[in-house]
Amino acid sequence: MIIDLKFDGKYVVIIGGGLESYRKTLSFLNAGSKVLVVSMSFSSCIKKLHRMKKIDLLKAEIKDGRSFINGLNPKPDVLVAATNDQNLNTQLVKYAKEAGCMVYAIDNPLISDFIFPALARIGEVRIAISTDGRSPAMARVLRKKIEKMITQEDLLQIKLQNYVRQILKQRILDQKVRKKAIYKILKDNHIKSLLRDEKFNEAQGVAMKILEYFEIKDEGHKDLSVIKN
Repeated sequence: MIIDLKFDGKYVVIIGGGLESYRKTLSFLNAGSKVLVVSMSFSSCIKKLHRMKKIDLLKAEIKDGRSFINGLNPKPDVLVAATNDQNLNTQLVKYAKEAGCMVYAIDNPLISDFIFPALARIGEVRIAISTDGRSPAMARVLRKKIEKMITQEDLLQIKLQNYVRQILKQRILDQKVRKKAIYKILKDNHIKSLLRDEKFNEAQGVAMKILEYFEIKDEGHKDLSVIKN
């Protein structure tokens, strides 16, 4: 089960200064988290984020997971164990859990509280692909395939649907009627054609005519097929 957790404003501690640490750091920054990266050495990419004042760094050698977690003040909302020492990662996760943190170990999804699915981003669309940790590489391959499937027409339809939903909430109280209006607009061939040609304003105008129809009190006596574009 994939759940989209909100990490905006959360305090995240990432242990490790390599490539995986960098990738996880970017994910949390994109989610609006405050990130501290802890390691004895840091990749050039992580150092760059620090120079840009996007993250904090702590140079420290961690020999014992319990002592490190006990010494963290304040305790993070999330701890990511991204070192190349599997035993240390396991320790960090164990004691961070006991301290009430959500945890993730890059080398052991079974002891992690969540996973990092491959995330396709196209405009305002986000699609998560997960293999339950079996093959992150294949998840990335599938992500690239899916990204190619989303068209500009799809993105404009999302924009139009968002606009329509806001108006419907103000004008039509009946949820069933709102749903009918939304799907009428979604399936309308004229609107699809306009969006395909990137004529958003014209598509918006057609959508408004459909909304006006659904505002009529006796809409139950109307035949949807007579709506003219």
